[in-house]
Amino acid sequence: MKKQSPPKLGTDFIKIIEAKHHDPFAVLGRHPHNDSVKITLYLPYAESVSFADTKIPIPRVPGTDFFEYIAKKNELPGHYKLAWVDKDGGKHTNYDPYDFGVQLSDFDRHLFGEGRHWHVYTKMGAHLHTSDKIEGVVFTVWAPNAQRVSVIGDFNRWDGRCNPMRSLGSSGIWEIFIPGLNVGALYKFEILNRHSQELLVKTDPYGQQFEFRPKTSSIVVKENSYSWKDQQWMERRHQFDWLHEPMSIYEVHLGSWQRDNLGNFLNYRDLATHLVDYVKELGFTHIELLPITEHPLDASWGYQTIGYFAPTSRHGSPDDFRFFVDACHQNGIGVILDWVPAHFPKDNFALARFDGSALYEHEDPRKGEHRDWGTLIYNYGRNEVKNFLLSSAIFWLNEFHLDGLRVDAVASMLYLDYSREAHDWIPNMYGGNENLEAIDFFRELNTITHEQHPGAVMMAEESTAWPQVTRPTWAGGLGFSMKWNMGWMHDTLAYFQEDPVHRRFHHDQLTFGMLYAFTENFTLPFSHDEVVHGKGSLINKMPGDEWQRFANLRLLYTLMFTYPGKKLLFMGCEFGQGSEWNFNQCLDWYVLQYPHHQGIKTLVKDLNHLYRSHPALFKHDFDHHGFEWIDCHDVEQSVISYRRKDAHEDLIVVLNFTPVVRENYRIGVPSSGPYHEILNSDSSFYDGTNIGNGLALSEPIPWMNQPYSINLTLPPLAGLILKR
Repeated sequence: MKKQSPPKLGTDFIKIIEAKHHDPFAVLGRHPHNDSVKITLYLPYAESVSFADTKIPIPRVPGTDFFEYIAKKNELPGHYKLAWVDKDGGKHTNYDPYDFGVQLSDFDRHLFGEGRHWHVYTKMGAHLHTSDKIEGVVFTVWAPNAQRVSVIGDFNRWDGRCNPMRSLGSSGIWEIFIPGLNVGALYKFEILNRHSQELLVKTDPYGQQFEFRPKTSSIVVKENSYSWKDQQWMERRHQFDWLHEPMSIYEVHLGSWQRDNLGNFLNYRDLATHLVDYVKELGFTHIELLPITEHPLDASWGYQTIGYFAPTSRHGSPDDFRFFVDACHQNGIGVILDWVPAHFPKDNFALARFDGSALYEHEDPRKGEHRDWGTLIYNYGRNEVKNFLLSSAIFWLNEFHLDGLRVDAVASMLYLDYSREAHDWIPNMYGGNENLEAIDFFRELNTITHEQHPGAVMMAEESTAWPQVTRPTWAGGLGFSMKWNMGWMHDTLAYFQEDPVHRRFHHDQLTFGMLYAFTENFTLPFSHDEVVHGKGSLINKMPGDEWQRFANLRLLYTLMFTYPGKKLLFMGCEFGQGSEWNFNQCLDWYVLQYPHHQGIKTLVKDLNHLYRSHPALFKHDFDHHGFEWIDCHDVEQSVISYRRKDAHEDLIVVLNFTPVVRENYRIGVPSSGPYHEILNSDSSFYDGTNIGNGLALSEPIPWMNQPYSINLTLPPLAGLILKR
């Protein structure tokens, strides 16, 4: 008897088998068939299939992994459930994903295409979802140059044939609802490029949790149901007048602040106790986190991000991070996140050439690649890319109650020729080097974040003289709240690195900053960047013997806390760590057993509390009303003096930058009466020599354009703060 040959398969079936079908929903699932309904399934691992409720078997198409059933019009329920046995004998029960309609609304697609869907993170990625009262997970991804996209995971043997997704036409979006999936499922997207036929496996750009590195799968998370206890903080923040309030920021890399006894990362919940208690004790108002957005490489410190919507799993789950932020707020501490929209890594499992094309980046490396950093640059002119980044910013402020974002590498975004050779950049439409698309992005970023989250701050790490970085967008500015004062930081550290005997030749480095101090809203940063890559620690930048180095560091901090601008200090600097920062090990906490280091920590604590309790030191950080030179011309003795003031108080600051005691040093003061030392950085409390004044009585001797004067003894390499 002649063996019967299998039926010849149509083109659609062949494309499904080869995982090349652009519209699998047109083939699979429930479809009209004459006066009946045809059910078509493709289950590569099924041995037999039936309807779970009726036990009616669904016949296999001979020689294939397709199963088909012809049903009467009203024979099947609204959604049919399948029961099938795999080839290893395993039993499975689930609804057919191809029996469900489109889940993403036309309006969502329209807003995303316009680049104006601020909360698109609630739609894109993987989300618990209920469709027609059936629970599961809906997956959504943007891949406009794909021929086929599948979701693969631990629920389908990571096989791209099992769950090809629905194309939503010109939007470039693909989606599928898979009933029965739940929290914790691991997944990625398998993408077939329509032009090259390149097959890629990618993590979810909108994924909200990832496996612990080096694994890279995205994880389905539960919807945010965290019970926040920071209502009072959030209500106050809504009215937060950061222009006229104290801000002293402790910059932290969570992976190296502290570790457990085995050298493992601390959980966010552990940090909520240890770090919060420490910061509260020292009096800082805010914690700024080096990026905790998910990243594959520890050595990038988080600045090469792949998970723009996911707290790194190094320290726990998203809810663990919420717990950390909540604890900060309940203890009166704000949280700012370093956020990196300037570039992203080339890892082939993430955003780079996501659908086989330059999707998130520019195709031309003269616009799309940072040569120095080996990273790729976002295409800010593409609506969907801009929306991705804007939505990420809103996500952190909204979902995790963060109090602001510090935007990294702003200068690299503003200039098309940033760190490039003359032949290696493309001018804008007017022939200039300004990145017009990035400028528009910044203005939109700052407008929507300030509108949607009043009181939150947007801080720019911008190192050039670009004008109006912190001026309103309606006045032509970029709209940031604050900008790091990199010029002041570089000049100040350069001055302090000079031997005191030579400082009189560099006095302008102390005073030049006041010429531009109020052109922007400045933060004074001694950040992580100043204590890595061979630059040495702050204490080891200071000249002289051990005593002089610690005295210099105390003087540096006294200058920073009395100079106009908000404050930022990187972890370890608050106790004068001697070794350069190493991301791969915790801080040298043992040095606090030594008086010099304990003295630095005590001074930082006292400076923080003094700064926060005296409005003269913060009320007018960004305008000239809060500062007045008493004398900036004493070059030979390397002494400066100035007033910090508001409507209700007036503080006198005198700083001696040499290791020489200056006796009978007269300075002018605005009013008569006794002047009390409220801080002396040379005090024995800080392991200094304890030279000072305690109390100074004014005399009716005009001096330095002031009607009165006081006679002081200036301690060596030290600062005094006096109050009438």
